[in-house]
Amino acid sequence: MIKCTVDGVDKDGKPIHWTWVGKFDGKPYQIKGSPSFDTLTYKPVKDRTNKTTARKAGKVVMTGTITVAKDGKSRVVTLTGTDANGQKFTNTTYYDKQQ
Repeated sequence: MIKCTVDGVDKDGKPIHWTWVGKFDGKPYQIKGSPSFDTLTYKPVKDRTNKTTARKAGKVVMTGTITVAKDGKSRVVTLTGTDANGQKFTNTTYYDKQQ
């Protein structure tokens, strides 16, 4: 099992905190603390690329691709979906590994 913890700030400056414990096996696992989705699925598609799907009440609300650089020092996350207000979004985020 893998544990993922997210701490941050949303677009309105409010704190975000949620946790996910699961496997990268394409099956949905519960998220605790997220108002946007109930389950999250990760599925490997290549050596350094995973697909992710988030659901709220069984409905897909977000899909994405996570690609880790060959050197393992960065990753790009591209997400598309519908927010809590019904607005469609696309978001690409670049992450650097902290030492």
